[in-house]
Amino acid sequence: MSFDGTVTRAVAHELHTEITNGRITKIYQPSQWEIVFTIRAKGKNHKLMLSCHPVYARCHLTTASYENPAEPPMFCMLLRKQLEGSIIDKIEQVEMERIIHFWIKGKNELGDMVERKLIIEIMGRHSNVILLNPETNKIVDAMRRVGFQTSQYRQVLPGIIYVSPPDQGKINPLTAQHDTFISSLDYNAGQLSKQLVNCFMGLGPLPAEEILSQARLGDRESLWESFFRWQQNMLAHRYEPEIVTDQSRIFYSSCSLSHKKGEHRSFATMSQCLDAFYGNKAERDRVAGQTQALVHKLTRDVEKNKRKIKVLQKEIENSSKAETLRLYGELLTTYLHQINRGDKSITVVNYYDESAGEVTIPLNEALTPNENAQRYFKKYQKLKAGKKYNEEQIQIAKEENEYLESVLSQLAIANLAEVEQIREELTEEGWIKKQVKKGRQKPSSPTPTSYIASDGTTILVGKNNKQNEKLTHHIARKTDTWLHTKDIPGSHVVIRGDHISETALTEAAMLAAYFSKARESSQVPVDYTLVKHVKKPSGARPGFVIYGDQKTIYVTPEEQKLQSILERKPQN
Repeated sequence: MSFDGTVTRAVAHELHTEITNGRITKIYQPSQWEIVFTIRAKGKNHKLMLSCHPVYARCHLTTASYENPAEPPMFCMLLRKQLEGSIIDKIEQVEMERIIHFWIKGKNELGDMVERKLIIEIMGRHSNVILLNPETNKIVDAMRRVGFQTSQYRQVLPGIIYVSPPDQGKINPLTAQHDTFISSLDYNAGQLSKQLVNCFMGLGPLPAEEILSQARLGDRESLWESFFRWQQNMLAHRYEPEIVTDQSRIFYSSCSLSHKKGEHRSFATMSQCLDAFYGNKAERDRVAGQTQALVHKLTRDVEKNKRKIKVLQKEIENSSKAETLRLYGELLTTYLHQINRGDKSITVVNYYDESAGEVTIPLNEALTPNENAQRYFKKYQKLKAGKKYNEEQIQIAKEENEYLESVLSQLAIANLAEVEQIREELTEEGWIKKQVKKGRQKPSSPTPTSYIASDGTTILVGKNNKQNEKLTHHIARKTDTWLHTKDIPGSHVVIRGDHISETALTEAAMLAAYFSKARESSQVPVDYTLVKHVKKPSGARPGFVIYGDQKTIYVTPEEQKLQSILERKPQN
């Protein structure tokens, strides 16, 4: 786990520096596992993220935006009652553990000054955020309640005494001396980095590997010197937060990871590093939780349409014998005088195709010659009508799948607000039932996202069909440039201005490729034309357009270049 005791120490020091003596002005809970505090300190607002997510548990300052739910959960309401308006008096890490204590002072309902302690424990799936009364050491409440059935050693429930997580018997690396360090390791057993992790509190695998890489192989004194340098950096709060991307794996640490190969990205603070690492992952996790059922339903509808198309295509193939039935009817009409009631078949010359020679036509013995001819004509008409109907149904199913796949592509990159807009659209289009929600609902605002190209040009991107509709038909000017991935579901992208540079065109095309179903592909074809050449057919679904006079550019949505573009947004 990357969020080890060294990262916790860096975060705790940063929080102590930035928000101690700050006032808690706002608390909201954007998801089941996350609490966000707005804290006014040193003349500006800070956002503090506390997460006890089973995978993404963390604590740090953040600049990301999070949705404030209309109906706050019970734990959030409790924190608002107990902590809003209070002052953060002290912030402490418990030795080198992944535990931070926030001492908070404020007035109660009677106006008396009281103290509360907020604890975040970052321990994987056992992570928690706990509110205590420090006078009694009793738990007021916790984000994750733990009963006796879950843990016999330690329960986390309102009204009971708080018990610290069990001591693992490790050495505090900040106080370790030379002799203690040397004697704690078995140099003949190998796996020294793993031994460092097992012996020293809060020391994760990454800093342990870095300490080992800075020492001479097999030299105990060299290993101690490397450990001592790391120890002194920790005591002096000298941190070098960075993220290392090595092919498909990503690492982060509070210290330099010179032993790791790959792209190294440094940050000024630990919070900036954590924000960059966890921000997108946590957001995608929240969105996935909100959209799982919706994605399942739409995917099922797409598969249903695919099966329907196969069946209809098979029926069309079977209808190819319709012309044969018509021929039988024509020939029977011509040779009626040669047919007797009760005949099982008749062989006649096919005068429509002399090269075909004679044709044997099966007959129904119970019908008259004329009735047999009319029977073939009726079958012909039925198959002919069925073929036309099936072709229409295939076209409808294909159009539905094109629409559904575009929505699925949009859901894959949507944030929570955009997901709600997509739900509204699907409800209006009849794909999902209208959900009745209590309380006042915020009206949706399908506003496209703005980005700034390297040359200063404004680029607008629609993240869903409602935004695409508004962008293309209401916001964009006729002389703006419009982009869309060629024959691939994706976003509408508009470059503002009558004259655009190659740089703006390339970056806008990369955004169009990224916000499409082909975001992980290379050499993605992107069409571009002027907005005046883009039209919406009468009665078409939101976001569906036809266009002409286009040219095509091929781009690869490279992550590093895209990140630079995505970070360039207009200042509010």
